[in-house]
Amino acid sequence: MSEKYVYSFGGDYTEGDAGMRDLLGGKGANLAEMIKIGVPVPPGFTITTTACIAFYDNDRSLPPGLEDQVREAMARTEATMGRKFGDRDNPLLFSVRSGARVSMPGMMDTVLNLGLNDETVQGLIKGSDNPRFAYDSYRRFIQMYGNVVMGIEGEKLEVLLEQAKKEKGVKLDTELDADDLKKLVGSLKARVKELTGNDFPEDPYDQLWGAISAVFNSWNTKRAITYRKLNGIPDHWGTAVNVQTMVFGNMGDDCATGVAFTRDPSTGEKIFYGEFLINAQGEDVVAGIRTPQPINEIGRGDSDLPSLETLMPDIYNELVEVYQKLEKHYRDMQDLEFTIERHKLWLLQTRNGKRTVKAAIKIAVDMVGEGLIDKKEAVMRVEPDKLDNLLHPTLDPKAEKELLAKGLPASPGAASGEIVFSADEAEEMKEAGHKVILVRAETSPEDINGMNAAEGILTSRGGMTSHAAVVARGMGKCCVAGCSAVVVDYDNECFKVGDRVFKKGDVITLDGSTGEVFVGRIPTITPQLTGDFATFMSWADEFRKLNVRTNADTPHDAKVARDFGAEGIGLCRTEHMFFEESRIRAVREMILADSLEGREHALAKLKPEQKKDFIGIFKAMDGLPVTIRLLDPPLHEFLPQEEDDIAELAGIMGVSVEALKERTESLHEFNPMLGHRGCRLGIAYPEIYDMQVAAIIEAACDCVKKGISVLPEIMIPLVADVNELKFLKKRSIAICDAAIKKAGIELKYMIGTMIELPRAALTADAIAEEAEFFSFGTNDLTQTTFGLSRDDAGKFLPAYIEQKIFPCDPFVSIDIDGVGALVEIGVTRGRTTRPDLKVGICGEHGGEPKSVAFCHKTGLNYVSCSPFRVPIARLAAAQAAISDI
Repeated sequence: MSEKYVYSFGGDYTEGDAGMRDLLGGKGANLAEMIKIGVPVPPGFTITTTACIAFYDNDRSLPPGLEDQVREAMARTEATMGRKFGDRDNPLLFSVRSGARVSMPGMMDTVLNLGLNDETVQGLIKGSDNPRFAYDSYRRFIQMYGNVVMGIEGEKLEVLLEQAKKEKGVKLDTELDADDLKKLVGSLKARVKELTGNDFPEDPYDQLWGAISAVFNSWNTKRAITYRKLNGIPDHWGTAVNVQTMVFGNMGDDCATGVAFTRDPSTGEKIFYGEFLINAQGEDVVAGIRTPQPINEIGRGDSDLPSLETLMPDIYNELVEVYQKLEKHYRDMQDLEFTIERHKLWLLQTRNGKRTVKAAIKIAVDMVGEGLIDKKEAVMRVEPDKLDNLLHPTLDPKAEKELLAKGLPASPGAASGEIVFSADEAEEMKEAGHKVILVRAETSPEDINGMNAAEGILTSRGGMTSHAAVVARGMGKCCVAGCSAVVVDYDNECFKVGDRVFKKGDVITLDGSTGEVFVGRIPTITPQLTGDFATFMSWADEFRKLNVRTNADTPHDAKVARDFGAEGIGLCRTEHMFFEESRIRAVREMILADSLEGREHALAKLKPEQKKDFIGIFKAMDGLPVTIRLLDPPLHEFLPQEEDDIAELAGIMGVSVEALKERTESLHEFNPMLGHRGCRLGIAYPEIYDMQVAAIIEAACDCVKKGISVLPEIMIPLVADVNELKFLKKRSIAICDAAIKKAGIELKYMIGTMIELPRAALTADAIAEEAEFFSFGTNDLTQTTFGLSRDDAGKFLPAYIEQKIFPCDPFVSIDIDGVGALVEIGVTRGRTTRPDLKVGICGEHGGEPKSVAFCHKTGLNYVSCSPFRVPIARLAAAQAAISDI
């Protein structure tokens, strides 16, 4: 017996439920669940994700047994509806849609009105008494099937529709009558034959097999693959196919179709929100072809079009009852698709709605208050990485602005950039280092690569539920949609607003929170995170066990991080302080000195500057630990490279340019990453580390005298052997103790090391005899474990990921099997020697959610990351802890 591939639903019967998402896809599972709770759903059946996998295993052919199961499910649907598929008198028509485990809006293919042919269209005319509706449905089907299944570019068929309107002298599709549309059907079928060499299929089952195969094939289109990469969706999941009885929103003025959200997807406000169109099919609402109408009066905004609440109050009230039932049942904000056919409401889909992170937080906090979910579930509802979208600058309200146009606030945030008109160009410009705004009449799924590359998206058509709006919100991209004042001219690469013309390369600014478009570039300000965000993050802090520190080298960065909830500094890089103009000359003088006396003379100039830096950081982090890494990079990085700079330094030092070049050349290394750097510098030139340690501890003593609580942690980098640490620790302790005694105060300090070499991890038990703390520098540990240069690997790592050799970039998300194994070894062996060993991580991985989860599991004390990723790490740590419960 073959595997069960098909699950039916309809009437009061269903074979599936919401728990079968992996098998039936999100859409199929929710259709079955809606049947169970009494929501009106058109009958049909779902073909499983396992059938999709079998399709690819079967050389992209429908797997054995599937066709027989489809025919059985079709018979059940026919019995439920009292109509027959392919019947010339009373035909049953279907939609064929994709449905992956997680929502991928617009990324895969859909076919509507399947089952129409020259005979069944007569039955549709008879049943609807509306020839115009029947031929409009038929021409839509030919266009959609021709594009999706037969591979014809949509524009090559759409041009015939535009030609028909032009010949009649009308602008809207709705102004074409039945005869016009009947003629158009003939033209479309002839064009299909011309372009493909094949007749348009008349047999309904041939149409069905083609549509099912097309949906399976759409799992591996470029846009679907791109979307999966961006959202971390595995390639092996496959998609389900939902074959569902057609209900028609385009049979007349007592019909409609719409999309609704049970709460505002941009702000999270508890407002029933949506758009609809009278006498239309579903794709019309999201395609931007007609301006949608508001679903209710509260969501009217600036629209002067009548709402569903006004036009069909009884249907609207029924829809309200349905949405409230669904939100209560699923305990989450729902995204609904509905059709009204002859004044009867049908639900075509419900799913957890895509939302901005701002909305996600508000909805989570509100639902806790409403008793729908608890704090734990609220914390798990928000993707940590998405918090990044809340933490970026917004437009400065005090800045001068020249308003150009206003559209819909489709996705909040602000962005400035150069205008581009194609997705590929946006991608190319980004790779060249430009920030761009993608301007389109409307976006399509093929534009996803450009939408991802752009800083923001501007469309002249479409509503709040258009493709551009939904995808931009999911990406966290600023988007202004439906800005009808913007007239896009692709041929001339420009757009017009009134008499003004804006060309490719001109700069504009978008405010996705207001829908406004401005001329030029506008300054921004850092957002203030309070209210719901503060409440939500306080809940996250209740659950997490990992502390979260920051990587900060200045008092300003330290303050920013502390405001974001950082609990200390896990990495203060002292070398960054050396590059300031007032100090770099002394640094270079120290490097180029050919005697101890010369180096000490230069270091004496640097010490007060270093001390001032540390005082500022200690003040900013009053009461919190501060880990300061001693000088790490090779010395040649501080030397001038340009001829003018070399000549200037030679003059200051009183040496010839040639002599200076010789000295610079002597410092050159073939592989500086593995060369004379880190603790190796401290051993070769101990006076460098001596100066830094003295500056740190004297700054700490000065702060203590002023009532500032200081917890200094001195970190010695690139240790490979315990004897390196032993040598430098002994000198450091002598300097620290002498400074503390001289100051006449009490001050506790720690000396530890950075574990960034495999040998250090493997000999961590010995190193822990000297080190009071470990900080895993996973950037360098990844380099030295893989034998990769982070600066050069970008040239070939994309190919590794594309070919699935690596699951992801190991510099972005920690390599758990290799680098992670070394971290685990280091922690275990280190704590064998020193049970109270404090262990953290300070590479870029410290702010990446999957890496944070690994750190939680491994038993680290803290992670450290850049200031703006501190909230992300806090939330990721909380979710890791909750997942353990």
